[in-house]
Amino acid sequence: MNWNRLIFALALSVSCIVQAAEIKVASQEEYQAALLNLEPGDTMVLANGEWRDFEIRFTGVGTPDQPITLRAETKGQVVISGESNLRLSGEHLLVTGLVFRNGHTPTNEVIAFRISNDELANHSRVTEVVIDHYNNPERFERDYWVIMYGRHNRFDHNYLVGKSNAGVTMAVRLNSPESQENYHRIDHNYFGHRPILGSNGGETLRIGTSKYSLTVSGTTVENNFFERCNGEVEIISSKSGSNVFRGNVFLESRGTLTLRHGNDNLIENNIFLGNSKGHTGGIRVINKRQTVRNNYLSGLTGHRFGGGLVIMNGVPDSPINRYHQVEDSRVENNTIIDVHHIELAAGSDQERSAVPVRTTFSGNLIVNTEKRDSIAVHDDISGIAFSGNIADGVAKLPSDSGFEQRGVKLAQADNGLLHPEASSLASVGVARDLKVLQRSDTGPSWYPKPDYSEVFDSGNVLQVPPGQDTLTEALEKAGAGDVLQLQGGDYTVSKLLVTDRAITVRGPAEGPPPTIQFERTTLFELADGGSLKLERLAIDGTLAPDAYGNSVVRTSRYSMLSNYQLVVSGVDVTNLNTNHSFNFLKVSKHTFARSIEISNSSFSDVSGHVIALDREIDDLGIYNAEYINVLNSSFTNIGGAAVNIYRGGTDESTFGPQVVLKGSRLENVGANKRNKTRSSVFLLGVQRTRIDDNEFIDSKPVKVVHTVGDPVTKIGSNRLESTPSASVVDISEYLR
Repeated sequence: MNWNRLIFALALSVSCIVQAAEIKVASQEEYQAALLNLEPGDTMVLANGEWRDFEIRFTGVGTPDQPITLRAETKGQVVISGESNLRLSGEHLLVTGLVFRNGHTPTNEVIAFRISNDELANHSRVTEVVIDHYNNPERFERDYWVIMYGRHNRFDHNYLVGKSNAGVTMAVRLNSPESQENYHRIDHNYFGHRPILGSNGGETLRIGTSKYSLTVSGTTVENNFFERCNGEVEIISSKSGSNVFRGNVFLESRGTLTLRHGNDNLIENNIFLGNSKGHTGGIRVINKRQTVRNNYLSGLTGHRFGGGLVIMNGVPDSPINRYHQVEDSRVENNTIIDVHHIELAAGSDQERSAVPVRTTFSGNLIVNTEKRDSIAVHDDISGIAFSGNIADGVAKLPSDSGFEQRGVKLAQADNGLLHPEASSLASVGVARDLKVLQRSDTGPSWYPKPDYSEVFDSGNVLQVPPGQDTLTEALEKAGAGDVLQLQGGDYTVSKLLVTDRAITVRGPAEGPPPTIQFERTTLFELADGGSLKLERLAIDGTLAPDAYGNSVVRTSRYSMLSNYQLVVSGVDVTNLNTNHSFNFLKVSKHTFARSIEISNSSFSDVSGHVIALDREIDDLGIYNAEYINVLNSSFTNIGGAAVNIYRGGTDESTFGPQVVLKGSRLENVGANKRNKTRSSVFLLGVQRTRIDDNEFIDSKPVKVVHTVGDPVTKIGSNRLESTPSASVVDISEYLR
């Protein structure tokens, strides 16, 4: 042994350790000065407090054993706010403990693993960092929260919740050779609620783009928790090759893990729990040599491209940005319980005519606790070889061979999942020892995860006496979730009632409802963050100004990031006719309702529309509300349409709008000459429509215009008196 060399190496190691410095900075100027002198092993410490309008450029060259670190003095107590971001470049960098909140990025991303096209980060790590509702105030001003460039980077134990503006929450880019074959690792992150965007561009995670989709990324996405990630039909969009998706949990998330472009990807050991929530989905397979194995899918209700398990049709000789044929792929040993839709050869049409080939579907367990026709075949599936599958409660199987229909008794295992009790079925479905990732094992342990409780009626009950502006004064004092309990009598409102929180206005349970009159152009305005429930009230528009375009409820005239809710129950609305175009609900561009529900209510003498959701007219696939339910209500002498919805464009990445009109009476609705829809109900681009058990008397017809996707319209059991029959037409016919 060469003792001199050993002593020299030890001395060098000790010297490096001794020289490593910890530098605390309390201002941006101190940060910039200290950055110039960082050496391997050094740590930059940001002092506790708020750092506002701070564009952090973190550069340096560390080593595997001695990275250069940027950390918070105390994890969670360094808040990066205002117009701020973080960009890294160099080697072996580590960032930890920061919170991005109360602001938005001034550039294209909040965190980027690069400073410029030529200055990338490699072998670097971002861990225990929070991005919490850090949104551009304009809903459709697109940006990203995290973009990974370079190679061999890690993003782990982070918290990303509440992205409400357009743009992917997190992306991996392959737009240069230096970022391809990157072998990044994305693990143990908490991806919390991403609300419905109402447009394309709401993915939670995207790896690659169509342009580089035939390039290898090699990114591993494992042990992440995706909760209520509802932005659009693709929760994860894989647009590159050789990626691994392993051990992730998807809880009550709308959409699917989609192998949109790229080949040779692996999806294994993931858990999808829909809990029967609407549009919850699983896995969508496109392209070549994909492997989907040992995944647990339960309680998923999604259909079509958002189904529980979807194998797509492709486009012959597909352009790189369309749908490549499914070839040489395997779907094996997955457990599929109470999944409403398994779609085979999905999307089949004149363009997507290339059916799956040389693909196997084997060893899967499919159980429905109630018998269901859950497997849909849309084209020739002779290119899928079925073998060793067990089914119970499936009304119709896709093949005469490869399935055994038998009773399956399920029992809960130690991991909380359901498995067949019979030992003879041990080789079917997921492995009994499949590990279930816990919510608490993801994200920073020091930052609380959201409580997704109901927004209404969770606060205090405030008694409001009748009189002039007593309702105004009560609203000013009310907090989120509070109930304004009105008494009998008359209420006059001389000011605009603006709310940026969830509020309930409720009349007494017995006796005549209190009457609310208002003297402004609008009674209630929903500001960003606001939601409204109206119960057991009478609303009279007689005192509204003699001006066109009045409304009872309107959204902010500016873009809203938060999706609102409007509930109207047991409310009598009348005399909205002081001038023309007086709507009950009037919305603005780039505002979005998660749900609008009207029940057991009456509307009479309205010069405009009752529900007007028609402001997104750019034909970009954007729309104003997801769920619209009108139940057991009456509409009399309505100049416009009772419901007017417009969703133009050809984009297929969203689920809505969805409309139910049931048990209601419409009399003399839609006849006003200003009603350009010439209908009592006008629905353009609605994806799910159900209109039944209604009465239409002396009214304009119902008009439904199908635009894109796979819209389903059900109209039946309605009584028509002096009213034309409903029309359901394609957009091409409508535009003639």
